[in-house]
Amino acid sequence: MNRVVVHYHEIALKGGNRRAFVGQLIDNIGAVLRGTGVKRVRSAPGRIVVHLKPEADWATINQRLQGVCGVANYAPAWRTRRNIEDMVVCVLAVIDQRRFASFAVRTKRADKGFPLQSPEINRIVGRAVQEHTQTAVDLEHPELTIHIEVLPREAFVSVERLPGPGGLPVGSSGTVLALLSGGIDSPVAAYRMMRRGCRVEFVHFHGAPYQDRTSRDKAIDLVRLLTRFQLRSRLHVVAFGDIQRQIVGHVRRPFRVVLYRRMMMRIAEALAQSVGATALVTGESLGQVASQTLSNLAVVEAATALPVLRPLVGMDKAEISAQAERLGSFEISIQPDQDCCQLFVPQHPTTRMTLEQAREAEAPLDPPAMVRMALASMTVEEFVFPEPRRGDSTQRNAAGAFELPA
Repeated sequence: MNRVVVHYHEIALKGGNRRAFVGQLIDNIGAVLRGTGVKRVRSAPGRIVVHLKPEADWATINQRLQGVCGVANYAPAWRTRRNIEDMVVCVLAVIDQRRFASFAVRTKRADKGFPLQSPEINRIVGRAVQEHTQTAVDLEHPELTIHIEVLPREAFVSVERLPGPGGLPVGSSGTVLALLSGGIDSPVAAYRMMRRGCRVEFVHFHGAPYQDRTSRDKAIDLVRLLTRFQLRSRLHVVAFGDIQRQIVGHVRRPFRVVLYRRMMMRIAEALAQSVGATALVTGESLGQVASQTLSNLAVVEAATALPVLRPLVGMDKAEISAQAERLGSFEISIQPDQDCCQLFVPQHPTTRMTLEQAREAEAPLDPPAMVRMALASMTVEEFVFPEPRRGDSTQRNAAGAFELPA
């Protein structure tokens, strides 16, 4: 193995904008593979090619590529010259130490000018493999699939394709600010926005000075996990307990939860403007709790002029939990904590608040002053994946490839 061939799917549909998406994906792959023995990451027709040094750490490369949004699948591959004789020699060398009872050959030509068509290449290579191994051809359910990719200047042979997360490369769709609790839903919502190409900033509201730091610790662990998918993250931590206490002192019990959420939206909007985020993201799912009824969601959203994105709005708890388990956030999220959403919560919150009721209830409050107080108490945590080593550097060359340090 001397290359990894990375395939994308949705990016291929971007037409005239494809180059920008591919460039972002090359940058992300180059950054995540820093320190693994990768020499170069470059674009090729319809795919991205990762050049490996002899000492490359395949186990780490494999693990990290699984988290790069925009990657549909990837294959450890061998580069060969683009003539049928060399392709046959390369294939036979690749399968020489493998045991299999049946096989199939699949060829894709990125260069349609190559003199042999894909079915003909399949037949020639398949015949050579059959004679060499005495195994059967099975085009429906082969035990081993040999992939050949013919490009304008080279060809690649691979026998394994590994899945990536798909979607779009992080950084291609702008920046959003996610409201991150310590629960199951919001980390999944943030991840789903990363898969749509967004870079995600995080804000966590905690109940200090009336609660301990367990929810903050969980938020830190969750952002550290999610940083694997976007390489750099910032978590803005806001003390919300005194703001909740002000609301409790002036607002009827049934209305308090909705007003907590409206104040969070105001604080998040001010923070979003300072960090360049153009939308807010929540883990809300329609009807899941009292504050997430259709009428209450509308009242909460009215507190901000920014778009509020709810990628989980149509999912149920079982679907969200299953995705959290696949993501790796579930075990963190179910750890007990003191969540500010449990602080000063009435026994019977309203499920159908109107905007007029919300504005009337907020009349004794000073929301702009409360926002300023929240931002003054805010602290910021920063995360990087992978952790940089001293002397690490990367740069693009004149051809647009991502060069890693020698």
